[in-house]
Amino acid sequence: MADPLLDRAAAAPALAQVAAAAGPYLDSLAERPVQDPAAAGLPAGLDGPLPEAGAGTAAAVARLLEIGTAAATASSGPRFFHFVTGGATPAALAADWTAALLDQNAFARVSSPFAHRAETVALDWLRELFGLPAGWGGALVGSATFANFTALGCATQWWGERHGADTVRDGLAGLPRMPVLSGGYVHASARKALQMLGHGREAVEVFSRDAVGRVDLAAVERRLAASDGAPAVLIANAGEVNAGDFDPVDALADLAGRYGAWLHVDGAFGLFAALSPRSAHLVRGIDRADSVAADGHKWLNVPYESGFALLREPDRLGTAFGMPGAAYLPGREDPAGGYGLYGPESSRRARALPIWATLAAYGRQGHRAMVERHLDLAQHLARRVDEAPELERLADVPLCIVCFRVALPGLAEEELDRWNRAVGAALLADGRVFCGTTVYGGRVALRPAVVNWRTTQADIDLFVDVVRELAGRTRAVA
Repeated sequence: MADPLLDRAAAAPALAQVAAAAGPYLDSLAERPVQDPAAAGLPAGLDGPLPEAGAGTAAAVARLLEIGTAAATASSGPRFFHFVTGGATPAALAADWTAALLDQNAFARVSSPFAHRAETVALDWLRELFGLPAGWGGALVGSATFANFTALGCATQWWGERHGADTVRDGLAGLPRMPVLSGGYVHASARKALQMLGHGREAVEVFSRDAVGRVDLAAVERRLAASDGAPAVLIANAGEVNAGDFDPVDALADLAGRYGAWLHVDGAFGLFAALSPRSAHLVRGIDRADSVAADGHKWLNVPYESGFALLREPDRLGTAFGMPGAAYLPGREDPAGGYGLYGPESSRRARALPIWATLAAYGRQGHRAMVERHLDLAQHLARRVDEAPELERLADVPLCIVCFRVALPGLAEEELDRWNRAVGAALLADGRVFCGTTVYGGRVALRPAVVNWRTTQADIDLFVDVVRELAGRTRAVA
């Protein structure tokens, strides 16, 4: 019987197994396929009945490494252009291993003073990185969806107060529906957050002026003016997922100020535009928002799961997410309390460590350099698309996403959509680069995102070459 107590001496050798596999795996990322078709059947090697007597630490870890290093999606490599996924910088990766090694419960100061201090510093460094004023605070969460959930949870509590209600204590019963207004760029994660908060995912009233979803500011203002002073929540979208476009945050902040609305900015990846003078204008006005949500595992390039919500009035986090009393737990006002009382999770891993480490290692200048390199690479990709006779760019490139499709004169839109779907499926099956399809303005398209610290111009050129090659192979489907 492989009782872990009897196997305790195996921990350090098992970590050495992982470290030994890490070097070759990381070195291979520059060249290996994102998904290797030859390894497609390997994950089945994890199957089987629950063992009665375990194989022991060394054997289990060896099996996991053998399968994982061959069959895992190389999403931390330089040619994963799908889902706006970053990699993990060397400092962030090592810090994530450290987080697992130390296994801290970052619930409160009393559970880990170390984790609490790391999170406090990391949050303040993030605030500084994005140019937000002193006094802002926040919470580290698992994703942009949870960051939206956290921020919109605070907005719900604020909205209830305007109606003389305590939604934290009593819920939403008896209250009107909370007005949530946005342009057509509103992301599914914001809808999911509203769904989980009890407002319903269809609570968002969308005001767009065209097929791609650009916000209709005049229509938003008419809706606010017609509300006769009733409180509302505005969602500004900083970085639309298909083309990287931005709502005018500054103009929405003007409307929020004029009509007493809560302004939430969903900046999952677009918030990082603030790091460069070349793109900072895209997020002008974020300092006037009430809340901001973003991901760390996108452009900050730290491992999954990492998101954060930043608030102008951080005390609202404790009001919205403080727990009812339990004799053995610290309360919100207790000096022994902490971040488990400021967000949706109670028991939490020390996810601040990779954020702290990557910011400590590379600083503001290093992260600005990374963002600006990606801006350059996106422009290079746009030029390659524009030069290719069978490719058509569908949108400007304000940030790091290039939205385009395969197209030839004379083909009907239905034929073009079928062709682009076939190219997208072929890209995923081929595995050399990774990018799927979307629908932009009613047209099927590709939307590669450049946010990985490892990506170079050679990776961009390979991506375009593979797309063109597969477009030729799949042309018959149209």
